Amino acid sequence: MRPRDVVYAVTFLIVILVMWGIYTNPPYIHQRARVIQQHIFGAQRATVVTAAVPEISHPKCSLSKNCPIDHFAFQIKSGAATVVGPKICFDGNIVMSGVMNNVGPGLNLVLVNGENGKIEKFDYFNMYSGETKAILDFLKTIQPGMIVLVASFDDAATKMTDEIRNIFAGLGSSSIKDVKFRDSWVFAGGAGTEQKSPFEKLAANSQKTNIYGNWPEVVEIAGCFPRKI
Repeated sequence: MRPRDVVYAVTFLIVILVMWGIYTNPPYIHQRARVIQQHIFGAQRATVVTAAVPEISHPKCSLSKNCPIDHFAFQIKSGAATVVGPKICFDGNIVMSGVMNNVGPGLNLVLVNGENGKIEKFDYFNMYSGETKAILDFLKTIQPGMIVLVASFDDAATKMTDEIRNIFAGLGSSSIKDVKFRDSWVFAGGAGTEQKSPFEKLAANSQKTNIYGNWPEVVEIAGCFPRKI
């Protein structure tokens, strides 16, 4: 046999032995394949950094931006004539509204703990045919540090006495002395402060400017009320 034939024969024998080893021991081959993959791609995976996705905080009570951490978001809308009830939202929660069926003609009031934002109580008082004692009893439960939210609906002035007006003035209202029959009025103030509140709006009942016949436009205030610390 010529030397070249010997080389061909040996090479053929080696190929046969390798093929036989692969056929008879496939797990070994798969294991080696996994090892090779880890060497090739493992380093790439190790360098992948997952960026933390920040939580998106949406402004509360339909505000255009978030309030500072030491403030509460709020929004107050008066009623529209006798048809659409008022709405009072505080810290992202609608407390009173026509949809919730817990508002009524007259004055709609919410009392809030100024430190933790807890709703202490809320109610509405008919200021056209109701008794003034009911709203006076409610107002006299207001404690220093409380936040007071008010929205009118229909008429808020017929049964409003000087005593009631003085209480609201003491809470920071500048317009309470001017609230008259069927005016639209919204207000947010605080007990135990001598400062006038910047959160107040009044629309007078006038046949020249009314947009709902015998009732004026809806008035609205919204913003960030300072937390009482």
